[in-house]
Amino acid sequence: MQELNRTIGPVGIWSMELRGAARPEVREAAAELDELGFPALWIPGLDGRGAVDDVEHLLAAAPRATVALGVLSMWGQDPATLGDRWAALDAAYGPRAVLGLGVSNAHSAANAGQDYGKPTASMTRFLDGLDAAARPIPAERRLLGALGPKMVDLATARTSGWHPFLVTPEYSARQRERVSHRPLIAPHLAVVLDRDPDRARAAARAGIGMFIGFPAYRSNLARLGFDEEDLVPGGSDRLIDALVAWGDLDDVADRVQAHLDAGADHVTLHVLRPDTDSAGLPLRQWRELATLLPRFTPRTAN
Repeated sequence: MQELNRTIGPVGIWSMELRGAARPEVREAAAELDELGFPALWIPGLDGRGAVDDVEHLLAAAPRATVALGVLSMWGQDPATLGDRWAALDAAYGPRAVLGLGVSNAHSAANAGQDYGKPTASMTRFLDGLDAAARPIPAERRLLGALGPKMVDLATARTSGWHPFLVTPEYSARQRERVSHRPLIAPHLAVVLDRDPDRARAAARAGIGMFIGFPAYRSNLARLGFDEEDLVPGGSDRLIDALVAWGDLDDVADRVQAHLDAGADHVTLHVLRPDTDSAGLPLRQWRELATLLPRFTPRTAN
């Protein structure tokens, strides 16, 4: 964990907009993020198609940054093929690509013609396949999309750590106490740079509200103390305010620091924008967030 922790630093950028990285404007944006000093660029796996190609485009465009796929559904993926692709990326760009894996849901498994089974057992078998591949992806450059204790324990045992979604600093604190200092905890944090509560919460709900209804996220949020009044479609104001950093740069910095103080190693910032400001790439917001980078220092394991 320590090597990856040093490589990716305390703050990175997570972006849907960086998918489709064959487009010149996306590669130019990645190059600027690299120049701005962001040490890690994260992209979602979405349906899996073209995800590794996008990782390659971003590695080429951002020659200093780590590029993390956070996360790719394991269903429909072949461990040996992934191992070959990662080995080719390493040969071309150095060991800067990180593979995040998730179990997704039973529907995704069925679409891939596979049995979902028990999530932890299914992921264990997939990791076994990665380890058995002719060109295995090193455990220190693998992460899991984990929330609950069983998947967290698997991530701790078999990968560098995990990348949780829709969590609060309290989650990081609880998990750090459970797993001690070694594994990497890299939570996703949605950000709205808008001080108007109504606009900011509307942008947050448009960006992440749908996920609140997913069973895995609902269960985890319930473990964190949120109840049925919070877990309504789009989330209550209390829930949105707990999950999303909205306001000015100081407000965002405070929320990032809260995660780091609670035990997170790295926070991935996902810019959400009001509808009136949502076209194209969020370059202005990324440039503003880059000014915060000097405020944060890596967590010291103890």
